[in-house]
Amino acid sequence: MPSEEAGGTSRAVERVTQRSIYTPVSANAANRFPPVIVAIAVVAALYFARDIFVPLALALLLTFALSPLVTRLHRSGVPKGVAVLSVVTTAFLVIFIFVSIVASQLTVLAQNLPSYQYNIETKIRTIKDAQSGNSIFDRGARMFKRFSEEIGRSDEVQRFESDNRAAPKPDPARQPPQNVAPPAPLPPLRGTDPDKPVPVEIRNPPPDPLSLLQTFAGPLIQPLATIGIVIVVVIFMLMRREDLRDRFIKLVGASDIHRTTTALHDAGKRVGQYLLMQLIINISFGVPIGIGLWFIGIPNPMLWGMLAIVLRFVPYIGPIIAAAFPLILSLAVDPGWMTLFWTAALFIILELLSNNIMEPLLYGSKTGLSPVAILMAAIVWTWIWGPIGLILSTPLTVCLVVLGRHVPKFEFLDVLLGNEPVLLPPQQLYQRLLSGDPDEATEKAEEYLQSATVMDYYASVAIPALLLAEHDRGRGVLDEPRRNRVAQSMILLVENLSEYHDVEDEGVKEAEAEAKVKKADADGKQSKIEKSKTIVSAGGRGDLDDAAAVVLGDILERKDFDIRDISHDELEAVNIGKLDLSDVSTICISYLNTSSVAHARYLVRRLRRRNARIQIVIGFWAENADDIDGEKIVGSTRNCFFVSSIEAMIQEICE
Repeated sequence: MPSEEAGGTSRAVERVTQRSIYTPVSANAANRFPPVIVAIAVVAALYFARDIFVPLALALLLTFALSPLVTRLHRSGVPKGVAVLSVVTTAFLVIFIFVSIVASQLTVLAQNLPSYQYNIETKIRTIKDAQSGNSIFDRGARMFKRFSEEIGRSDEVQRFESDNRAAPKPDPARQPPQNVAPPAPLPPLRGTDPDKPVPVEIRNPPPDPLSLLQTFAGPLIQPLATIGIVIVVVIFMLMRREDLRDRFIKLVGASDIHRTTTALHDAGKRVGQYLLMQLIINISFGVPIGIGLWFIGIPNPMLWGMLAIVLRFVPYIGPIIAAAFPLILSLAVDPGWMTLFWTAALFIILELLSNNIMEPLLYGSKTGLSPVAILMAAIVWTWIWGPIGLILSTPLTVCLVVLGRHVPKFEFLDVLLGNEPVLLPPQQLYQRLLSGDPDEATEKAEEYLQSATVMDYYASVAIPALLLAEHDRGRGVLDEPRRNRVAQSMILLVENLSEYHDVEDEGVKEAEAEAKVKKADADGKQSKIEKSKTIVSAGGRGDLDDAAAVVLGDILERKDFDIRDISHDELEAVNIGKLDLSDVSTICISYLNTSSVAHARYLVRRLRRRNARIQIVIGFWAENADDIDGEKIVGSTRNCFFVSSIEAMIQEICE
């Protein structure tokens, strides 16, 4: 029996393994269409089948929003069915009350609009009176009027001439005889006055009850059907949430359950948080709008506050649309201009508070979307689904970004729509250096230095960026002009950062200076300023090595060393004799290319023949520099060291 159970278990494991192995292969085999064709097909399906997808999208987003409430009620002991029905009923009841209040307010506003006609006419008359008769607008209007009259006159002349040419000449043979009397008029009807016109009465047939029902109920059928579908789908999604999740995992990512589960959890969390936080922000914006408009004197302030809550779900243009209606109404209700001024000030102040305080405080950038992606998504979804797509654009795009972040096949969605940097800091710096833009590189460096030190920036960003350039040079894709541009841009970047000092470094220097002063006072001796060591920082064999030497020189200069930067040309055999090393204690040579071991060995020998007492430190900054045998470079040369990191070089110099 145990052997049979073991055999059954092994066969089950084998079947699961076979499914996990062959499922991706079959999926890849089935997906033979180009990505562009697939994208066009998806967009076409969303556009032409929007009557199906819009209710499903609304139901899905409402499910994300209501799911946490259902989970809390169910965990507190409420049966799942009761929890779902109570949450859905409450949510749609709130929506129904909201829509009813907005509809009633719109009805009241429509009834009061005729009473504002006098104020509107007064505003128009004031604007017209403010313009002089010789203003540019009047001159332009008169010019266009003359143009239109001249064009109309020429058209009439041409039409008259064409009619005269086209009219046939009378034929005498076909003329009626002149002596024939015209027909006598018909006698008037009996009982009627011939001088009095006869009234004509048009009678419409009585309306059909079916046509009346179709006229009034026809426009409401589609919205009611959509609402009914959304309610039913939301209830079933909340009731069968776990089963739907398992089926989605089986359909999409059964071979990687961990990644698919993470994606679902991330999507639900992001969308749910976005909808909840956005609702809180919109309420905190719409309620003050309604109260403020009530104090200002704008009619129906509750209507404009509630519309502001809804319209702020529309990215970028929603607040503008919400402010447009009260601003237009302020022109109608007040003969003056102060109401317009206070209304505009109210919207501007509240919008600034929401954008700069409420949004960063509540969710910041938790949606994971870039501003450009939000704008483009709003345009695309509006084109596909209309106004509903504009409201749903941000939540739907969040789902696409989550899909691209967790599914490698759709990684391009995260790159196009996400707000995470797609290039690492060394790659960003290398791109700026290639384009010859040290100013933008300095801005990025200052942003990086807000949370790091200059030493960390040089070691983690600047030197790796130069290594990327050296790698491209080794591949033959970086020609000499661009290589010089990269090196010169890096040198300018270091010069721009030379005045930047870390707060931590300044504190350490002050503490060391105070310690030296206290020690000198304790010994009863006067403090003496030690003479700074002169250190030469040189590049090994190229422009990029010279730039790395400048970076190293700035690091050492921040350690209170006297630094002199020289280029690799000055270390050549024909120029090394001209080099002044009389006051130099150490010379540091930087290499980016690990294949320069022989060059470094010969350079050490030349320097040793030039000055036998000078300290020589050879530094290789590549990632695989630890694999270099330093003995091949320095050998038994006295006072000569090999290092593979900037920290090790600083340690050798300080010792």
